[in-house]
Amino acid sequence: MSKTLIIGCGGVASVVIHKCCQNSEVFDDIMIASRTKSKCDAIKEKLEGTTKTKISTAKVDADNVQELVALMKEYKPDICINVALPYQDLHIMDACLECGVDYVDTANYEPEDTAKFEYSWQWAYRERFEKAGITALLGSGFDPGVTGVFCAYAQKHYFDEIHYIDILDCNAGDHGYPFATNFNPEINIREVSAKGSYIENGKWVETEPMEIKRVYNFPEIGEKDMYLLHHEELESLALNIKGIKRIRFFMTFGQSYLTHLKCLEDVGMTSIEPINYNGMEIVPLQFLKAVLPDPASLGPRTKGKTNIGCIMQGVKDGKPVNYYVYNVCVHEECYAEVGSQAISYTTGVPAMIGAMMLLTKKWDKPGVHNIEEFDPDPFMDALNKWGLPWKESFDPELVD
Repeated sequence: MSKTLIIGCGGVASVVIHKCCQNSEVFDDIMIASRTKSKCDAIKEKLEGTTKTKISTAKVDADNVQELVALMKEYKPDICINVALPYQDLHIMDACLECGVDYVDTANYEPEDTAKFEYSWQWAYRERFEKAGITALLGSGFDPGVTGVFCAYAQKHYFDEIHYIDILDCNAGDHGYPFATNFNPEINIREVSAKGSYIENGKWVETEPMEIKRVYNFPEIGEKDMYLLHHEELESLALNIKGIKRIRFFMTFGQSYLTHLKCLEDVGMTSIEPINYNGMEIVPLQFLKAVLPDPASLGPRTKGKTNIGCIMQGVKDGKPVNYYVYNVCVHEECYAEVGSQAISYTTGVPAMIGAMMLLTKKWDKPGVHNIEEFDPDPFMDALNKWGLPWKESFDPELVD
């Protein structure tokens, strides 16, 4: 018997809940908790009778550590899957520490008032989690998440040293709106409008937003424009993968998305600085989020595929090796299975798998760890089983 507390009830959380209920041998008892309990109740009602998993719900404010602690003391979970907002990571980690509960998230902490995301805040918990004998698994989504597992798998099986990693994230889905974001608009727009950066020879190299563009021919999708962004997994992979000389992250964007974003930036709508409006203080980006389509509503409209993977170059037994490992996901198939588009699906499935690794003790290492620090093989097997099959190539097109 295990108990799993799932905090959050948005698009990704819905996928996590569906996948836990499919995997009721491991997840036999779950609690869904969110600020809006009616959302949790709606998912419970939809899934009850289709699963052996026992489902309960609760209202909780993930910004309030004492509320989280009270809920954990009452429910007594073995593990907490955090699919709330990245601003809430530290509050949930604090509650897990106080209650002796393992912790899993899909994105690293970022403070609400600055568009800055890095692991330092969460890594600062290492010693306390180790002393408490509990595990925090950071970044168990797709990127970060599966991309780290892909790199650990390549390191274990195909390389003595990996010198170059390019992480490529392509979403070729079409939702029919002139402008919408595939996940939380606030997080998405902050990420995309920030300066880009990559790691070379142990140092961060900063670029202007969207300054570096490449065209890549993605398997099963075709040629797409992709742009270099800052992304959190670069920071941990640079420490955990042997021989690294350079790591970059690229994401595809269509011209319509970029044109809309530029206009919104130019008129100040992407700012996170509060302004006074009719005597009220509002944050323009939060107001924009309220105006844009809810990412959870894109599922039935989105057609097409995603392709996310890692291209690696390095050496094995003194000989050069090139290796590309990737997953292709179909938006319509994800919607048919769990009612979400592929962006939420590719994040939610790995969150369930990461929690399963800890609950089944396939991964058992107290402390705060990034996903590539564990044995990748059971996770790679689980990806094939639970809906994210991967493909590999030893002769990929490289990115210059």
